[in-house]
Amino acid sequence: MSIARKSNSERGKGFAVRRAGSFLEIDAWIRSEIKAITPVVERLMRLIEGSHCITGEEPSVELALREALNNALVHGNRLDTHKLVHIRCRCRVGEGVSITVSDQGEGFDPSAVPDLSVENLQSEHGRGIYLMKWAMDQVSFGGGGTEVHMWKGPPNDVRAHDNASDESS
Repeated sequence: MSIARKSNSERGKGFAVRRAGSFLEIDAWIRSEIKAITPVVERLMRLIEGSHCITGEEPSVELALREALNNALVHGNRLDTHKLVHIRCRCRVGEGVSITVSDQGEGFDPSAVPDLSVENLQSEHGRGIYLMKWAMDQVSFGGGGTEVHMWKGPPNDVRAHDNASDESS
């Protein structure tokens, strides 16, 4: 297993990458600043693309990741730059990618967020959750609403398309 680690505590962000054969694990931390989203997403997506675990599904994963990070920064940490957002990503060829985004906020009750339909995408609340569920195969919440867990299977995988599994754990 090779381990590459890069961190920059002065800027409040760090990045750790672990590879072992067809397995890739990434841990990243960013401060609660909107400008931090694009650089971390671009770097994560390059690593995910290189892992070939979801070839062809990368745009969906990128959309869901951006929405999860935006929600964590804005709604979770309320753009408090002293708080961090943690991203954990695990990829395995033939099994897909799982991503967990955790914030240091107070959490929320996912069942209190109304379900949106396509007609209500202009709503100020719930749009990010709707888009994550649309883009990923599974989305659930944990940590009292401070974590979102997302999974996208490999393309052409025969699986139940269960986007409604937002169980609190």
